Amino acid sequence: MLKVQIMQCGEVPGALPIYATKGSAGMDITAAITEPWILDPGAIAMIPTGIAIALPEGYECQVRSRSGLAAKHGIFSLNAPGTIDSDYRGEIKVILANSGKESYAIQPGERIAQLVIAKYETVLWEEVNELSSTERGSGGFGSTGTL
Repeated sequence: MLKVQIMQCGEVPGALPIYATKGSAGMDITAAITEPWILDPGAIAMIPTGIAIALPEGYECQVRSRSGLAAKHGIFSLNAPGTIDSDYRGEIKVILANSGKESYAIQPGERIAQLVIAKYETVLWEEVNELSSTERGSGGFGSTGTL
């Protein structure tokens, strides 16, 4: 199990991220606000979470939408998955957008997104004049069909 340092920060201290169930890949994070934040249709806002983390090198923290908010209200994390790099130490903020038809009031302490910690590789590019061939080749969008 990976240990990650976390601290409360910002104007409103945040709650620690939690796994909703034993099998959850993502940890829910909450809005660190003192009063409802109205997100009108088409609006975009950076919602504070009141937490900061220190990831070890070789790991990233992905910020993802919560499916219930997206399906029921059209509220989603705009750049999902957003990436928090291992060298970032500031407060985590979630870019939420409202694609719904009605305003939505984000409540203090409401679960607004989820975090997934992922290992990654650092790449060393090797420039070549030709790539190895595959059955697909350079076939792009839709080239493999829909069925």
